[in-house]
Amino acid sequence: MSITARSLVNHQVEVITPDHRIIVDEPLSAGGDGAGPDPYDFLLASLAGCKIITVQMYASRKGWPLEGVDVKLGYSRIHSKDCEDCESDNAKVDIIEVEISFKGDLTEEQIERLTEISTRCPVHKTLMSETKIRTNL
Repeated sequence: MSITARSLVNHQVEVITPDHRIIVDEPLSAGGDGAGPDPYDFLLASLAGCKIITVQMYASRKGWPLEGVDVKLGYSRIHSKDCEDCESDNAKVDIIEVEISFKGDLTEEQIERLTEISTRCPVHKTLMSETKIRTNL
């Protein structure tokens, strides 16, 4: 996988994937032009898309009557002392809130299993793992 990005005007960035061109921008309130989603919107979109695809693939393999999946996400950053279930000693903790719902004639056990499976998508695992970003000139 190879992604290239280049600056455009103001805060706009063109992201080029093997099959797509996408504009990333900041909202007007942050000095951008609002020409595209901001970087955190794309981060959340990647997580939501991955969760839905993972759940759909699993339900399809099982032959379960999953008719649709809706995911709503939110992002915030809070002080670690204000986070009851956080173990980090860092000053700030990033919180991604996920609300997931399923459509279809599913049993309670299937819904619980699909919810669990959604946490196993590759993007979720990446965000929860130790990640190193190596920047080169």
